[in-house]
Formats: sequence, structure tokens, C-alpha cells
Amino acid sequence: MELPTPQDLRERRTALGLTQSSLAESAGVSQPLIARIEGGDVDPRLSTLRRIVNALDEAEGEVVRAADLMHEAVINVAPDDSVREAIETMKAEAYSQLPVLQSGIPVGSISQSDVIRAGEDVGDHPVSEVMSESFPTVATDSTVDEIRNLLEHYKAVMVTEGGETVGIITEADIAAQLS
Repeated sequence: MELPTPQDLRERRTALGLTQSSLAESAGVSQPLIARIEGGDVDPRLSTLRRIVNALDEAEGEVVRAADLMHEAVINVAPDDSVREAIETMKAEAYSQLPVLQSGIPVGSISQSDVIRAGEDVGDHPVSEVMSESFPTVATDSTVDEIRNLLEHYKAVMVTEGGETVGIITEADIAAQLS
């Protein structure tokens, strides 16, 4: 994220026809703080600056959220499914990894690499014996920037609402959104 200057923030806010008060309300900060930031009197914390920039993005209608990108149909396996079943599902769906869900809650992930590392004769073992950590989770209102940051380190991101899985996002989904 390129950090905007106080003048950039003021110009962007006025170009959108927003008052300091309306921007402050959207960003969840006080109007005097917006005035002090725009005046160059205070250097805001990065989290505060991010909230202000997100509020400006939202005002422009540019913000893409997890709910806009996610696939609602999440192909998955359960921890007590056999490794063989997981392999068959990966082959049938042409995926190299799958989320492991228990009652709709992400509890792990299984990949072809996990199966290879587990060694021979693991087909009848439960997925829970060879699975890796779960993909990270985000809320449906998480921004594409937040998701993109997670996808730099993980193969997928689970979208949850109230702890229960409602979707999944991969790098391919981000790439498709950009094109």
C-alpha cells in the first residue's frame, strides 16, 4: 500500500464530495482527527490510515470484498474421511489440495504433498493423520488487498461467517478479478 500524503487525502475526500465528518464516520474515527491528519499536524497509525483509505475506496465504489470473489461451493473432505477418498476427490476435481472441514468449520487442509510426505500405504488412514494446518480465514467483508496479502503465503483463503465456512478464494480467483 502506497501511503498517501495529507494533501492526497484531502484532495481525494473533496473530489468525492465528502465532508471531514462523513469521512470520519465511514472510517470510524473522529472528525478532529481527520482535520489534524489533513493539516499535517499528526501522523496517524497505519491501521487508522488504512481505515481512512478503505472508507475513501468504498466511497468510490472500488472496494472488492471476499463475498464478491468467493466460490460458495467448497469442495472439501472431513477429518475422518480416508486419505484415499481425499485423493479421489482431488483427482476428480483437478485440485492439488482441499480444505478439511468438520461440521462446516475449517480444521485443516490436505494436499498431494501431504500424502507424499506421509509415505506408502496411507490410503486407509483418516485424513486427520496426514493433513496440514487450515487455510487462513477471512470475513465476507474482507477486502481484496487483505486477501491478496494472505495468498502470498497460502494456497487458498477460507471465507467464514460466524465461524462457519461460506466460501473459498484462490489465487486464480484474484487473477480472474484483475483481468
